[in-house]
Amino acid sequence: MNMIRSAFRNPPLLTLLLVALVWIVASLSLRGFGAYGHLRYLLELAAVIGIAAAGQTLVILMGGIDLSVGAVITVTAILLPLISPAWDPTGLAGIVAALAIATGIGLMNGAGAAYLRVPPIIMTLAMATFLQGLLVIVAGGSAVTVSNPAVILLGQARPLGIPSGIILWLVVSIVVLLLVHRMPIGARFLALGANPLAARLSGVCATRNTLVAHTLSGFFAGLAGILVLGMNRQGYVGIGDPYLLTSIAAVVLGGTSILGGRGTYAGTVPGAILLVTTTALITVVNASPGWRSIMFGTLILALLLVSGREARR
Repeated sequence: MNMIRSAFRNPPLLTLLLVALVWIVASLSLRGFGAYGHLRYLLELAAVIGIAAAGQTLVILMGGIDLSVGAVITVTAILLPLISPAWDPTGLAGIVAALAIATGIGLMNGAGAAYLRVPPIIMTLAMATFLQGLLVIVAGGSAVTVSNPAVILLGQARPLGIPSGIILWLVVSIVVLLLVHRMPIGARFLALGANPLAARLSGVCATRNTLVAHTLSGFFAGLAGILVLGMNRQGYVGIGDPYLLTSIAAVVLGGTSILGGRGTYAGTVPGAILLVTTTALITVVNASPGWRSIMFGTLILALLLVSGREARR
């Protein structure tokens, strides 16, 4: 009983226990669900959500929401094949250029929120709308196929039998956890999210930290876009749309307060896995797209209620 109570007081642990419970039940009731190949595939899908949610976590910790994540993923997946130079046989130059564009978009989001005093949710929504229109003009309705060797390697390689996307997610997780819990900037993010006025009076620069959080969000969204491109071998308008709401849901399911000031990326990781697992279970039912959306939304709401995400203030 004490273990259960401690789990409810520790949202990341509770989310991890929910993941284990769902996997065990699904593996026992569905043939092939618990096979190593299938679980590896689910983790590979969760890696994209987890990487996109890395930047989302930082922004939400400060009390904002980045609604441009899906658009930045799409921009990266479409522009990278178009800007990869022919003279670079490795494809690394195209990756650097695409990440620079994604990071620049995040920087503009941060500048709008910090200097123009536009609420982050409005600034990022406006940016997402602008990018979607720009992509329609640039790419039209056609898909672009990637030939970048580095991108293909990232999406398809399996060193030691482990998809490279999962390895990349592991590296991102270590970096973000160190940033939030072992570096001063993480404490500043949490302070600004918990009480912006008190943080400013204590000498925390809201402008600089807002810039950093949104810039990192753009970078991680770009990284997720490169991984999506490598896994699908092509980019098209709307390829990043599913990752907007799932990146937010993974953060909240992981125990991070949607109001900011409380949370950890250690909860976002199992939150992403839980989302992918429940999606796979719903897909197995072979329901129509409409019913699948209803079931998915209901299940997410139930998980949020069970895990008690938002502390009463």
